[in-house]
Amino acid sequence: MEALGMIETRGLVALIEASDAMVKAARVKLVGVK
Repeated sequence: MEALGMIETRGLVALIEASDAMVKAARVKLVGVK
């Protein structure tokens, strides 16, 4: 199963925390940051 998700945050720290939680919780591949 494959899915595409997106995170929108207002700060870099929040983005890093959310990305870290996702990578630890599931098999996630971080594609990019814009």
